[in-house]
Amino acid sequence: MLKTGRAVMLLKTDAREKQWIDAFSQAMPELEVRLWPDTGDPGEINCALLWGPPPELFDALDNLEVIFSIGAGVDSLLTCPTLPAHLPIVRMVEPELTAGMVEFCLFHVLRFHRLMPQFESNRIAQHWEELTQPPASEITVGVMGLGVLGMALARQLTALRYQVVGYRRSPGDITGMEVFHGEEQLEAFMRRSEMLVALMPSTRETRGLVNRKTLSWLPPGSYFINAGRGDLVNEQDLVNALDEGSLAGAALDVFETEPLP
Repeated sequence: MLKTGRAVMLLKTDAREKQWIDAFSQAMPELEVRLWPDTGDPGEINCALLWGPPPELFDALDNLEVIFSIGAGVDSLLTCPTLPAHLPIVRMVEPELTAGMVEFCLFHVLRFHRLMPQFESNRIAQHWEELTQPPASEITVGVMGLGVLGMALARQLTALRYQVVGYRRSPGDITGMEVFHGEEQLEAFMRRSEMLVALMPSTRETRGLVNRKTLSWLPPGSYFINAGRGDLVNEQDLVNALDEGSLAGAALDVFETEPLP
């Protein structure tokens, strides 16, 4: 509960700001919402709902008590150099957000497994040939990141009979899944992953984790799907792997530079 009786929220979000305002007006009509950068008296603001705050956002917010993160992760907040270290950060756990991310990843796993890009190219070229599609049980999908999203995806992949292996930064066993961890086990994980799905946050340890060296560990003709953070990947190394043919395809939901130029 906020120390002051009146709740004043600063909102800094994406293009959905109207949806957030409408939702708050219906659910919490007593809440005053102020859109960044129109803060009014910053001393009146005691909570904030944020995504990608600029450093100057926290100037003069002396009475801020709690920060809510828009999105499943908090890395867009933790990278802000002026983030008040003493304040609690609440991350979003939203079933529809999780479901949407899982659906995106499943769509591209199935799309690559069933060779849809090749079939589409053949259709345009009016070139008709039968392409061999192995059963799901013969394909190993590597899930890089075993948080809420990664575990939800792993469960769905297992239900579809794919072989699933997981990778996390720290040790920890998961029933029914072979789990690799740490820098020393990354190569073994990559070599098992015929389809690699990245769902890791952006941290000092994960930035650039998918690069020329680690991509070379993937089996020839493998696929890469990134629904984590754009800076997990060295994009030029990814393009080179695609051009060289060592990587058969990629699907990206995030990029190093957003919005795209």
